[in-house]
Amino acid sequence: MIRLAGLGIIAGAALAILAAAAPVDSGPVDSLATQSAVTASPEAEVPVEPARVLATYPHDSGAFTQGLFFLDGALFESTGQHGESAIREVDLATGKVKREAKLPDRYFGEGSTGWGNSIISLTWKHGKAFRWSRKTLKQIGSFDYAGEGWGLTQDGTSLILSDGSSELRFLDPRTFAEQRRITVTYRGRQIRRLNELEYVRGEILANIWHQDLILRIDPATGAVRGILDLRALAESVPVRDSEAVLNGIAYDSKTGKLYVTGKNWPSLFEIALPTR
Repeated sequence: MIRLAGLGIIAGAALAILAAAAPVDSGPVDSLATQSAVTASPEAEVPVEPARVLATYPHDSGAFTQGLFFLDGALFESTGQHGESAIREVDLATGKVKREAKLPDRYFGEGSTGWGNSIISLTWKHGKAFRWSRKTLKQIGSFDYAGEGWGLTQDGTSLILSDGSSELRFLDPRTFAEQRRITVTYRGRQIRRLNELEYVRGEILANIWHQDLILRIDPATGAVRGILDLRALAESVPVRDSEAVLNGIAYDSKTGKLYVTGKNWPSLFEIALPTR
């Protein structure tokens, strides 16, 4: 990964995004100067805002967090790893698991979101989504989809799925049929490795795998409207595993509060909503 130590907030975040825009298997970017020399476009003036922590809560450091969301004021989390993947309701104040349902060992759990009286969760490479009863956490249905599943959220009309590419798919919540796609771009460049998603105040928030940044995405065009810089926050978390990365975004519409965490992080943070 490209080290960004010593760079200013705006320059560093911009270069990190440009590095992430390269294909996953392309190796390091040879010249950051060349990568940053992108022709200006209507997306060129993208505000970058450092995340401001308002409160800190305990989080299960054994949770390989893949999805995080609130549903009617209750906090839910989906976790990954074969043999450890689960859907769980979590107590915000203590970080304790209130109840959970395990996925079969062959599945690697990914993103999740609430829809009505149900919870929908993805799997990584099996092309299988599960529907769970919010009341009982029992599986009540499943759907198939093409490709990988990474992150999942919903906008009140559609489910929104990320698959590690630069595209976000909008799906019918009842049938999982694809409705449309958008390509996420920053200054005209496609941004790949989009992962955990959350729909907040008319925007899609998305983190980039292995980048401590959250993008604010226009759901109509895919253009990045702004960037939340969480590098300082992530550096403060006492984790050593290179896979213990930022990967949890949850917005409680009842309180208007925004929360973030990461895979195997011991803390969950309330951060200030981005400036609009």
